[in-house]
Amino acid sequence: MTTAVATIALAFAGYAVTYLNGLRLAQRQARLNRLNHQLGDFYGRLFALTEANSRIFGAFTERNARPDGRSPFAHETPPSDEELAEWRLWVGTVFLPNIQAMRDLVIKHADLLSEPEMPPILLQLCAHVSGYEITAARWERGNYDQHESVVPFPSEEIAAYARDGFAGLKREQSRLLGRRRDN
Repeated sequence: MTTAVATIALAFAGYAVTYLNGLRLAQRQARLNRLNHQLGDFYGRLFALTEANSRIFGAFTERNARPDGRSPFAHETPPSDEELAEWRLWVGTVFLPNIQAMRDLVIKHADLLSEPEMPPILLQLCAHVSGYEITAARWERGNYDQHESVVPFPSEEIAAYARDGFAGLKREQSRLLGRRRDN
């Protein structure tokens, strides 16, 4: 009788361990799947867009700097008509499409955010884009009184958010895959 009870107890314990291990593995796989979606569909794309935007803005600034090295928009002398026309070209061709893509990521993939609530920096990004869209619409009508969004672009903050979010998720992904940090 004791042998039968011991056998049943061991079988039950083995089943419980197997069940709990399977549950743990399923939860780990679900977490890894979510991380992969967060990286592929949101943070990776946002990081790439912010980096590209930062680099192309740096190229614009370098190319269009005044003789003293400063931007026409950060100068005592207002930008010339030629400088403003060049700005409108870069905004319409490069900057506005980039920030619209960032905004679209936020709107379409808000479910992939790491935070429980929408970060204020992402809301500011969305507002900035809307502000630039109205400015660009005015340009299409020939009205060149405004050359910036009514909401400032949080360039450094959004770049840090994307970089930190991407890096943190990559670390977590490596941990879940059992990779060492230096691999």
